[in-house]
Amino acid sequence: MKSAVFYGKHNMKVTDMPMPKMGEKDVLIKIMACGVCGTDVHIYEGDKGCADCTPPTILGHEFSGIVEQVGTAVNHIKVGDRVCVDPNDICGECDYCRSGIGHFCEQMNGIGTTRDGGFAQYASVPAKQVYKIADTTTFEQAAMAEPVACCLHGIDMCNIIPASVVLVIGGGMIGLIMLQLAKLAGAHQVILLEPVESKREVAKKLGADICIDPLHTDVKAELSACGIRRIHTVIECAGLTTTIEQAIDLAGKQSTVMMFGLTKPDDEIAIKPFEIFQKEVVLKSSFINPYTQGRAISLIDSQKIDVSTMIYEVCSLETLPEILSKPELRAKGKYIINPWLQ
Repeated sequence: MKSAVFYGKHNMKVTDMPMPKMGEKDVLIKIMACGVCGTDVHIYEGDKGCADCTPPTILGHEFSGIVEQVGTAVNHIKVGDRVCVDPNDICGECDYCRSGIGHFCEQMNGIGTTRDGGFAQYASVPAKQVYKIADTTTFEQAAMAEPVACCLHGIDMCNIIPASVVLVIGGGMIGLIMLQLAKLAGAHQVILLEPVESKREVAKKLGADICIDPLHTDVKAELSACGIRRIHTVIECAGLTTTIEQAIDLAGKQSTVMMFGLTKPDDEIAIKPFEIFQKEVVLKSSFINPYTQGRAISLIDSQKIDVSTMIYEVCSLETLPEILSKPELRAKGKYIINPWLQ
């Protein structure tokens, strides 16, 4: 089968690989769509993502497809089912799993990180990680279930209440999902900081009330001119040290700052503890997607959230190394890989 194999920093090759082996509790999926994620970029650059990746590995953890074969012990999934995959396979036995916080599992098996994933024509995954999707949901939309699930975990921790004001920093795919979830959570005003005009335009279509270019605008002056006196929640989605510091600075009194964007492992920020004390700012972060995949599918299947508008292009496996290596390409929007495209 055709696969994109990660061999080490800046080294990915599209090559032919053997079909994956199946166990009695596994299913074989013909992959129809796999999203390119920031974690894939971190791994390609030689950094640690959410888990250690030991080459050679087939990356890709945001994927959907059609069930081609089921193991002998699988009963709830059948051949022909249209499905997506939760890539975080927890052991269920360690102290973290038994304490109900399985996303910190000590034996986590990450599909597309610690084991082969979705940048291939086929993948074998445990049946318990598979979720059926509606016939009306496209494979590209279903591939977005994993990032939506991650965002749901983050939004659950943001303390958003009806009539609150939420500021989202970064209008990429994650930021555009977050602004929609903030609206669904009850925020009556959602503000986006994003320097790229085309992304601001998309954000307006998806429900952003105020969009600001932070590179060419005095953000505080613009917020004041718009009548914004207090920001209850700031969700940082850019993953930059400068924007995390900006998030703390813009947060209002008794507010929550969600540091959602993934920085490099050794990045550091400067904070002023007195400022945090004076405003009673609560700093939070969100790690992967515990127990939220089903909710994500429900939102996508019911079309309560738009995950199609931010998709820039569906590409072949052959284009993946170039996408991972060129920030100017990724800046255009979300890429989806279809391994059957030529």
